Amino acid sequence: MNDFKERIAAQLIAVRDRSLAYTEAEDDLLIRQHSPLMSPLVWDLAHVGNYEELWVLREAGGITPLRPEIDDIYDAFKTPRKDRPSLPFLGPAEARRYIEGVRGRVLDVLDRVDLEGPSPLHRDGFVFGLVIQHEHQHDETMLATLQLSGQPGLVREGELPPGRAGGPGEVYVPAGRFLMGTDTLPWAYDNERPATWVDLPGYWIDRLPVGNAAYAAFIEDGGYDDQRFWTPEGWQWRQRKGVTAPLFWTREGGSWYRDRFGRTEPVPMDEPVQHVSWYEADAYARWAGKRLPTEPEWEKACGWDQEAGRARRYPWGESDPGPSLANLGHRAARPAPLGAYPGGASPYGAEQMVGDVWEWTSSWFQAYPGFRSFPYKEYSEVFFGEEYRVLRGGSWAADPAAVRTTFRNWDYPIRRQIFTGFRCARSELV
Repeated sequence: MNDFKERIAAQLIAVRDRSLAYTEAEDDLLIRQHSPLMSPLVWDLAHVGNYEELWVLREAGGITPLRPEIDDIYDAFKTPRKDRPSLPFLGPAEARRYIEGVRGRVLDVLDRVDLEGPSPLHRDGFVFGLVIQHEHQHDETMLATLQLSGQPGLVREGELPPGRAGGPGEVYVPAGRFLMGTDTLPWAYDNERPATWVDLPGYWIDRLPVGNAAYAAFIEDGGYDDQRFWTPEGWQWRQRKGVTAPLFWTREGGSWYRDRFGRTEPVPMDEPVQHVSWYEADAYARWAGKRLPTEPEWEKACGWDQEAGRARRYPWGESDPGPSLANLGHRAARPAPLGAYPGGASPYGAEQMVGDVWEWTSSWFQAYPGFRSFPYKEYSEVFFGEEYRVLRGGSWAADPAAVRTTFRNWDYPIRRQIFTGFRCARSELV
């Protein structure tokens, strides 16, 4: 096995170790549904194996299906999450045996496949990147489920660098063209392609994500009770759901507390706010006299190197996201303090654009000009339209293998259980 294949094998092993760590719990916790928004944890565990079997073994390797009778059970489009507890899914022990059997065959396919051949699934190891990123995304979903479970002691903690106070509140991005998306990153998804030139006027964008202290000020100033700051749909949602603070926040004795993986703790005011919906982020931005950045504005501020005339893979350049550059890969089960990663700044000086929290943008999830579905339309194409808002950047729970300046996430504007935050922007003349 050559060096490139060995690196792929190492990533396959690393992501599987992560999945198994998040499902090392009592069977009852794995089988139970902790929220209608989420699948039972054991469903996610077997689903990643079934996805791997479908794409690596069957499509790329030409291997006869191992368990075709379970395909419909683990087809994410056939059964909504709220209904998955009624499915005859594999139990924890059987799920672990199944994914282990699939993985052994996947490594055999990796050993014999030609990664420089004509097949687009094989070329540059695309199909392996597909399943690695897919599993990391489900691992992040598992963490969201574990948060909703309220069970302590299931998620490991870790150390993060300290934050730093001071510095400008905003950075300026001058007018001009930039190349959005990619034609060159081999493991990029179809929705990141093709690269296209976008011309933007100058604008300002927050140097850091909005922090808990700033968000608490919005609450204290009556932001949740002032209809002027909300879209009509957002105001209806806020009224109907009785939302008065980020998810998992409670107020006691004049102080804010949050529930985090089964523990109640004071809200750290120097961290980025997380678990807020698009509606809440948009309302805050209006209250602050700003707006959410568009998706092109976010991507340009994150990774466009004007001097070099090219996009960077990460805000700081091409080097991998080490612990001094970004809070990714579950280094700790929380966002890092604001200002913790000056070395990870973008060419324009924006910080913490990758890691810590997914950041809402004002944009709907739409195709780029010239978009083509690959390898299946259900990954991106079926979600295009004006129903899902785009998120960018990756959270503390996202793995570096599934994060880059061009990566696009999306969700309904009401979603709060995911690790979401935001930063604000304003037009040059405002």
